[in-house]
Amino acid sequence: MPTSPGTDDRTDTGSAADPGRSAEQRGPDEQIADLRDQLARCTERELRARADLDNYRKRTERDAARRLAAARQAVLLDWLPAVDSVERALRIQPDDPGLIAVREQMRAILSRYGVVDIDAVGARFDPRLHEALATRPALDEPGHTVLEVVRSGFALADGAVLRPAQVVVSRRPEGEF
Repeated sequence: MPTSPGTDDRTDTGSAADPGRSAEQRGPDEQIADLRDQLARCTERELRARADLDNYRKRTERDAARRLAAARQAVLLDWLPAVDSVERALRIQPDDPGLIAVREQMRAILSRYGVVDIDAVGARFDPRLHEALATRPALDEPGHTVLEVVRSGFALADGAVLRPAQVVVSRRPEGEF
């Protein structure tokens, strides 16, 4: 275990004032002063050791939490292509009760793990939340408004984006400001 500079474990046979004198040649006051110095060094080493241990515990807890969050995010990301497949199938057969049930079950599982949909249609384009695949002129919408979601986006409840939504964004027709 590391110790601070200036601290060591040697036994002191002489006093700080006269290192050549043996313990028997020193008076009780000098012996008490030496013992107090040794106690102070030991106390300092103990405090440093406790602080090192506390810092180690905190660091390992942070690392474990970071690894757990990364593993959780990886599993959640693995679910998203399956959700995409069900949503594509629902575009082909929008009234299929089996597909609707599977999609709702998948979304319920994601919701239990804190995953939320990124609101997109009608929202102002935000590059942190949306990935623009195309633009389309729109007279009835202000510029930079999401008109269509091509692929759903998902975020964690704390706001961290798992995957941005792929969207089509409005733009002003040519010649309009």
